[in-house]
Amino acid sequence: MCIIFVHWQLCSPSRSFRPLVLYLWVPPKPMNRLPRVLLLIPHLGGGGAEQVTAMLAQGFARKKYELHLGIVTGTAQGPERLPSPVAVHALGARSVRAGAFRLLRLIRNLKPDLILSGMAHLNFLVLLLRPLFPQGTRVLVRQNGTASAALASRELPAYTRLLYRLTYPHADCVICQTPAMAADLAAVLGTTRTRMAVLNNPIQVDRIRTTMRQDPAWWTGPGPHLLAVGRLSREKGFDLLVQALAVIREQLPNADLLIAGSGPEETALKLQCRRLGLEAAVRFPGNLQDPSECFPGASVFVLSSRHEGMPNALLEAAAGGLPIVALPASLGVVDLLRGQPGVWLASEISAAALASALLTALRALQPGERFAHAFIEPFRFERAIRAYQDLIDATLNHPLG
Repeated sequence: MCIIFVHWQLCSPSRSFRPLVLYLWVPPKPMNRLPRVLLLIPHLGGGGAEQVTAMLAQGFARKKYELHLGIVTGTAQGPERLPSPVAVHALGARSVRAGAFRLLRLIRNLKPDLILSGMAHLNFLVLLLRPLFPQGTRVLVRQNGTASAALASRELPAYTRLLYRLTYPHADCVICQTPAMAADLAAVLGTTRTRMAVLNNPIQVDRIRTTMRQDPAWWTGPGPHLLAVGRLSREKGFDLLVQALAVIREQLPNADLLIAGSGPEETALKLQCRRLGLEAAVRFPGNLQDPSECFPGASVFVLSSRHEGMPNALLEAAAGGLPIVALPASLGVVDLLRGQPGVWLASEISAAALASALLTALRALQPGERFAHAFIEPFRFERAIRAYQDLIDATLNHPLG
């Protein structure tokens, strides 16, 4: 469309009009702006949920989205290497709840086409604020644990179940990591799974396998060497693992354990080690930028969690080919590991069952034995990232309402 302006001039003495200037104005064509995607996490580093969000920021196609990363409680500094095209917004709030106004201001100023939030307590806040977002903003939330197990643990406030039911139905889609997790969440919500998607966590399989060629710098002595990775919190069950180690050392006195991570249970775990005479046998190196550096030389990877969704630490250990001993932390974990070569599943969630499974594995394994773990293939970085992008595109293209 074009618009023509004609400026007429009054001419004397005949008082006739004649055109003086002719203007031709053609409206500019609207520029094809990339969809603006805002990824939200409490902070960089820490647990698997934060790592997954950082990997999404690394993997999403630069020519596909205008990417922004919102960090609610932390700074822009972290162990993850974020590509330069990602705009980082560090809100610096004391807590997720205290960051409500800063988060809302960011979203109203940024006007993202789509928001992807990556942890349950942040998901609640985002969905509570959604009526105040710019019109047309889509919201995806990622569920990072088995909801019913977390609620049953009584580690969450009593009103958490109500928050799930009030907020999650207002997401455009809820991302779960396993079909079992999706079914569990649907039961908690008392609804159907019509707005849920099951997507695998992205795992950098090839990079981890390259790490396996390094020297086993983290281990000395004859072993066997047990490795565990995760936040030092009750749900991770490291107290069960320490108790199991005491039983194992009665038959394998050189067995030792490295638990990579930090958290509120660190002091209690160290006291437990002292009480059981395991101070020299258990190491707590804290958070490691790359836990796969501990894989070379490790005899087994241990998943001791009381409840889990689909832990990245387990998947990374599988990518490295480590033998795996695991408690049945969730139906999703059991479905993934049951009957797999190089995997020993305990019969129940207890220190005694974990010790029994570990002893069975350690007696069967050859020193340095590794396994292909074919079940890790669907979690490859490129495949998982592509599935996330497909969901984002489908959400953006779906009519509102």
